[in-house]
Amino acid sequence: MKYLFLLAAIVAEVVATSALNASQQFTKLLPSLITIVGYLTSFYLLSLALRSLPIGLVYAVWSGVGIVLTALVGIFLFKQVPDVPAIIGMVLIIVGVLVMNLFSKMAGH
Repeated sequence: MKYLFLLAAIVAEVVATSALNASQQFTKLLPSLITIVGYLTSFYLLSLALRSLPIGLVYAVWSGVGIVLTALVGIFLFKQVPDVPAIIGMVLIIVGVLVMNLFSKMAGH
């Protein structure tokens, strides 16, 4: 269940960030409301994940996966194509999150 909370927090954060871009600096009502609700939901779900997972692991996964998913949303919805250094950086983020989850004692291994 703790990882479901974390996954849902990531999805809510990606939705909120995507809506933030669409809100055009909070000048569009619906995307602005989605942004606010999305971030509130994300932080609430993040707090639930923190009940049973260490903060360093939770934040690394939440932010790392969120960065990569948000970049993918940028590609597909906003036509913001990353360059090679950005892609390399995202691959390194994914590798870092995997290393933490698979090998760190923080993850309970």
